[in-house]
Parts: sequence; C-alpha cells; structure tokens
Amino acid sequence: MLKAILTKYLAPYRGTLMALVALQFLASIAGLYLPRLNADLINNGVAVGNRSYIWHQAWLMCAITAAQLFVAVAAVYFGARAAAGFGRDLRGAVFHQVMSYSAREVNEFGAPSLITRVTNDVQQIQMLVLLGCTLAVGAPITLVGGIIMALREDVGLSALLVVSVPALVGIVALVVRRMIPTFRTMQERIDGVNRVLREQIVGIRVVRAFVREDREMARFSESNTQLTETSSTAGRLMALMFPSVMIVLNTSMVAAIWIGSDRLDTGALKVGSLIAFLSYLAQILMSVMMATFMAIMTPRAAVCAERVNEVLLTPSSVVPGAEGSLSTSTSLSLEFRDVSFRYPGAEAPVLDQISFRVAPGTTTAVIGSTGAGKSTLIGMVSRLFDVTSGAVLIDDLDVRSIRPEALWGRIGLVPQKPFLFSGTVESNLRFSNPDATEEELWEALTIAQAADFVRAMPEGLQSVIQQGGFNVSGGQRQRLCIARALVAHPSLYLFDDSFSALDLATDAKLREAMRPVTRDAAVVIVAQRVSTIAQADQILVLEDGQCVGLGTHEDLLRTCETYLEIVESQRTEEAA
Repeated sequence: MLKAILTKYLAPYRGTLMALVALQFLASIAGLYLPRLNADLINNGVAVGNRSYIWHQAWLMCAITAAQLFVAVAAVYFGARAAAGFGRDLRGAVFHQVMSYSAREVNEFGAPSLITRVTNDVQQIQMLVLLGCTLAVGAPITLVGGIIMALREDVGLSALLVVSVPALVGIVALVVRRMIPTFRTMQERIDGVNRVLREQIVGIRVVRAFVREDREMARFSESNTQLTETSSTAGRLMALMFPSVMIVLNTSMVAAIWIGSDRLDTGALKVGSLIAFLSYLAQILMSVMMATFMAIMTPRAAVCAERVNEVLLTPSSVVPGAEGSLSTSTSLSLEFRDVSFRYPGAEAPVLDQISFRVAPGTTTAVIGSTGAGKSTLIGMVSRLFDVTSGAVLIDDLDVRSIRPEALWGRIGLVPQKPFLFSGTVESNLRFSNPDATEEELWEALTIAQAADFVRAMPEGLQSVIQQGGFNVSGGQRQRLCIARALVAHPSLYLFDDSFSALDLATDAKLREAMRPVTRDAAVVIVAQRVSTIAQADQILVLEDGQCVGLGTHEDLLRTCETYLEIVESQRTEEAA
C-alpha cells in the first residue's frame, strides 16, 4: 500500500526527485573525498613538515566543504518541496474521496476516523517522504562509497565491516518487526481518543445537564491511557534502537583502533590512513543509522498508508450521474416511484414501496413517528442515499442520471440538524448563492423571521458565527438555515423537520411569508407538528417505513387511523 501511494503521488515530482538525487550524490561524494584529503595532509604534510602542502590541502578541503554545504542545502530544499507537494496532493485526494461519500460510507468509517486519516495519517506518510528525500537518498550512496574508500585505505581493517554492518542491520530489522503491529494499534487508539473527545465537545451541554462529567472524564482517561500505553511501547522500541546502534558504532571504532595500532607498529598502515579509515567507518555506520530513522518511520507510515488507501479504494455507494440535465424552468416536479431502501445487512427495509408525486407549486408534507424513515426519504432526493429499488424522479429524470452539480443547484435543503459554518452571518447565507446581493440576503432573513435578531447583533450581517452556530440559539440556527436555502432561489425545497425549534407564532409567520416565494416551487416538508403541515396540498403518513396514508388533512382525519392518533395526541398535549 505504501509503495503504491508513493509511486502514484510522487510521479508528478519526478524532475524534482532526479535533481535531489543528483545533489545528494554530489554531497555524498564530497563528504567521502574529504577523509582522503585529510589522510594525504597528515601523511604528506604533517608527518614530513611540508607547510605548503598543508595549506594547499587545507584550502582544497575548505572549498569542497563549501560546495558540499551548498549542494546539501539545495537537496534539502528540493526534498522539502517534493514532500510538501506530495502531502498536499495526497491530502486533497483523500478529502475529495471523503466528500464524494454518501452518508452510508461516512457512518461506516466514522467521522473521527476520517478526520484522523485526512490529517494525522497523511502527515505521517509525508514525514516519511521528507526524511527519505533528506536522509535516505544519501545513505546508500554514502554506504557504498564509504565501503569502497575504506577498502582503498586498508583491506585488513575493512574486515570489521563484515561483522558490524550485518549486526547493525539485524538489530534494526528485529526492532522494526516489533514496531509494525504497535503502530497499527496506535493509529486505532488515536481514532478512539478523537471519537471520545468529539462526542464530549459536541455533547457538552448534555454531559453537564445530567451531571456526567466524572463518567466522561473516566471515558477519556481510559482512551487516553490506552493510547499512552501503546505510545510507551513504541517509545521503548525506539529507545532501544539508538543505544544498539551506538554500541555497534563505538565497538567498531574501538576494534578499528586496536587492530590499526598493531598495523601502525609494523608499518603496514600510516597514521593518516588510519584516521581516514575511522572517518569512513563512522560514515558507513552513520549511513546505516540514518536508514534507522527511516526504519522507525516506515512501519507507522505503512500502517497509515493502509488506512489512507482504504479510503481511496472505497467507492461511494452514490455514483455521480453524468448524462441527464434538468430543464432551465423555475418549476420542477418530484416523484417517488415504488421507492424502497434497505441498509446493507438489515432485516427490514427503512422504506418500502413508497410512491407519491409533488407537482410544481404544491406542498407535500411527511409525518410519522420517530424512525419511520422521514429523513431517509428526504436524503434520497439530494442523494445522501440511493434507493435500493424503485426510482426518485425530478422532471421525469432519475436523480441517479443527473449530474450532481445540476441536481444540487436546484435543491434548497434545510437539514434536520441545522448546521452553520464558522464565519459570519453573510458568509453562511452566501454559501448557497455567492452572487446574492445584500438586498437578497435581507429579504431571505425577513422571510425566515431572522432579520430582527440579525439586526440586533453588534455587526449585523458581519457578526461572527462560531463553528456549528453554537453562539446562537437553536431556533435562530434553524431560521438562518432556512434563510440560506431561500437565498439560492431553488426550484425544489426540502425542509427536514426544520420548524421544530420555532414557537407556534413564529412558525405560522414564517410559513405565511414563504408562500409567495415558494408559489412556483415544489415543496416537501417533514414535520412532527400537525399545525405546521395542516395546510399542505397532500400529507404522506409513514409508519415503519410504509405509506399508511396520503391525502389532505381533512381526508386523512377520516381515512387514516395513524394520522388521527397523531392529531389526537397533540391536541391532548396542548390541552394539558
């Protein structure tokens, strides 16, 4: 998985990577040449007292060091650019895939896990690319070049490499093998912490209302402890690696000096050559140590790549249409034709054989008990879900054949849970129509009965809205969401229980103000209050996913027992 992602998303940076390899090659060659010059300086300059040779070699070494510094900085620059671009492209691809998901896929993965995959998981892979570009590219060049140069200095001492390098590689491989399952567990633990934290932040009012702070703190503490234990296990493995590397490095250096001293006594080796060999030995083992950094990052990046690839390879159950296009008419019709919907593996369908038609300029209301399938029915029009059987038609076109942009551009959806984005009142209203004038914004606010409280805000349309709209009341959020839908001037309005937080007087005023605006549009209203839908042209009554009644308010009072029970229960509540 990791290899596939790296191959695909680093392909656009082939030129940058080639320049990087060339620069790293030059930097490594310069680094390998310096010990040889230093050996010559000692053997042919210091040992015989040749000052001119010493100065010549010194200036040459300074020039090579300066060139090495320049190409090393350039290599890091190109590596950082390639890694940053890779991270941007991969993050964009994952985000684009998530945005194409239907509600089904989002629920299967879970929002906390998707957030972790788009941010933390991509960041881990990007960090691996950065380390690979800055460290790993030069490491094999230094390793091979160092071995060659060490053999040139003294073949006898080079026998140490046959022991030290395999020992170092073996230790690293053993630790990395233990790291892979640990890092996989760690990413799952991060998902768990994100999930608990997200629930507690979103549900903070419920937690405090039921005095459950201690329980929620215990839940977070449990998730946090699990992540800490896994992180500690990974940390201990990482901590074991570096001392092991240093033991091999220092033991090899001591062995080289011990063996080299005997060869100095016999004259088989010069002092400069011994010092050069020690430098090459250090470079060889340090290149292995740099590869160790990669070895530490690779298991975690591999796990993250699996998680990211799982998102990239999971197709949306809602396939975008490409052929159909809606008419330019301001009026659209909506029809449900024998529509059924069943979740994968569910024993019973959520909706079963639902059929009705909403003509332009008419209002259809949907009512039923909790869990009857009302929100699922609304979601099928905007393709949050696709039907299991049957068809949802707009102007006699199956919504599955219509381009998503063409479909969504003609629908004004007010969801059951009103959501506002962080920004201002104006930016939230313009979310549905960026070209709307200020007069159109105020007109929509007036119709939605929101103009008064927006004018009362310190900065009017420029007043700040926090993420989710939690700095305004539930009723104000609903009215702002209704105004946002009105700004788009859609041909089809979908109100999913969008009046529940309004008092009866505001509800009545809002529906009265909306009549002229929605006169030519098809309107579908999901509601719990009978007073909200009593004037609808037709009312669809759902029970356990089935249509048990369809008609006007008066007709259903005579013919639908379920509707009559709903009406009577609400009259009883009002009387009480």
